[in-house]
Amino acid sequence: QVQLVESGGGLVQAGDSLNLSCIVSGGSFPIYSMGWFRQAPGKERQFVTYITWTSRTVYADSVQGRFTISRDNAKSTVYLQMNSLKPEDTAVYYCAAVQFKETMRNEAYHYWGQGTQVTVSS
Repeated sequence: QVQLVESGGGLVQAGDSLNLSCIVSGGSFPIYSMGWFRQAPGKERQFVTYITWTSRTVYADSVQGRFTISRDNAKSTVYLQMNSLKPEDTAVYYCAAVQFKETMRNEAYHYWGQGTQVTVSS
């Protein structure tokens, strides 16, 4: 059974940074594309970024230049470094995994974490 566990969320002020982590267990981490998505209250879940099994990265326009995704296959962990945070970044952040696929579509991801709350105050 594949399990994803996010951590690192919290309450910060605008302009601050956070580093989220997502540890994957029970699966074949090196062959997964790993995505980060977020969902604000009353809104649909939206794509943030993904990193492929070859470490190719893609970002949503809203986070390009501020967020950085990375992975450590030895630790089965994907990270999301978030800098220059804005109040509109406030959301629950989810990591997700899909095998050998590049996609921004959340419905294409097979495995999901429980989410971690990020709140950015102005």
